[in-house]
Amino acid sequence: MAFEEKRAWILALVTTTSYAAYLAVVLGRGGHAPLAHAPYAAALLWTVGGSIAASFALHVIVSTVSPEGANVKDQRDGEIHRFGSYIGQSFLVIGGVAGLVLAMARVDQFWIANAIYLAFILSALLASGAKIVAYRFGLHRW
Repeated sequence: MAFEEKRAWILALVTTTSYAAYLAVVLGRGGHAPLAHAPYAAALLWTVGGSIAASFALHVIVSTVSPEGANVKDQRDGEIHRFGSYIGQSFLVIGGVAGLVLAMARVDQFWIANAIYLAFILSALLASGAKIVAYRFGLHRW
């Protein structure tokens, strides 16, 4: 398995785990009050920070355990990275537009923040998924 594919797997794993943890914390705090009143900012910041730290730590561990190819990138790696990034960016645009629409509709900031955070999560998952598929099955030549 190429090292860049390992990085895509790490991003997908960390993203999924951190978002699941975030949802568990926020939904657990809701109680009987409306969900929009649940405290979410600290949980969001901690899960984002924790996912960055976990991703960094896992990259270090993987590059230490299997150092072959850790610093080697060829043209195919660059093309797959670019392909995955372009695909993943579509959800960033969707999330930005959703945030703007929610703000213009004067929706509670809880929903705006969560829509944008979900867009970041979906962007990372879609980019990782596209990279993994490209490594497994190759890039389609148009």
